[in-house]
Amino acid sequence: MPFRELARAKVNLSLTVLGRRSDGYHDILSLVAFADVGDRVTLLPGPDRLVTVCGSFASAIEGPNLLDRALDLLCRLQPNLRLGTVELEKALPVAAGLGGGSADAAALLRAVRRANPAHAAAIDWHSLAARLGADVPVCLAGKPAVMTGVGDHVEPLAPSVALAPLACVLVNPRLPLPTARVFAAFDASPNARRQGRGDGIDARGAGIFDVEWLLAHMRDRGNDLEPAATSLLPVIAEIKAALDAEPGCRIAAMSGSGPTCFGIFTDATAAQGAQRALARAHPAWWVQSTRLG
Repeated sequence: MPFRELARAKVNLSLTVLGRRSDGYHDILSLVAFADVGDRVTLLPGPDRLVTVCGSFASAIEGPNLLDRALDLLCRLQPNLRLGTVELEKALPVAAGLGGGSADAAALLRAVRRANPAHAAAIDWHSLAARLGADVPVCLAGKPAVMTGVGDHVEPLAPSVALAPLACVLVNPRLPLPTARVFAAFDASPNARRQGRGDGIDARGAGIFDVEWLLAHMRDRGNDLEPAATSLLPVIAEIKAALDAEPGCRIAAMSGSGPTCFGIFTDATAAQGAQRALARAHPAWWVQSTRLG
């Protein structure tokens, strides 16, 4: 039987760069939520071990696929695992700031875990995810969380502070923006001198994650990578302005290292109206209404 998983888009509600490490990576602090849209990953157990890709953004994938690396790592870690062919339906833009490749790898890990109940308890899935990439652990959990370190330290929000579902519109200009380029531009900018600011986010503090608190938090923290990303792709500022101008938009922001931006709306009706309006006005953009939570 096939094992199917939705690789949900990761959205950074806030992102603070705390400093550059000696290994060249950056420590961050980020509040993360997940959309109810994403790529679809299907594991078809069998003797073959390969990855096939289809979907709207399949042709945009360049270089080695992280799913191939995940399959190879799983095979070396536990030769008795039941693996097989992996089918990826690529519905999210590539290099978009939505954690797409990481979400795909995490979805594969979840599918393999379901396909191998006898071996699942013997594998440290979080450590395995971290070996694949900094964003893979949070995508493996797939729940609102606070990310620290390079993104590999994940603290899910306590049930008592879980985010209420948020009506949202995602917009991408269909232009890729590699994360490495954005961090390089950030390091070369005056923003780099502000590293280390900001208090932590208490994922266990009861009662603080209502919508008004969240909006205030986003306005206060913002996304430290946004100026650098916008210097590389000025259309980011245009997208944010277009979202912000739509009726019912409470706040517009950039996710991750960009260029995807998102707006949080008063309700699903407002979000769907904004999706239709933006798609008509900007047919070259990828526009998707969704729900965060």
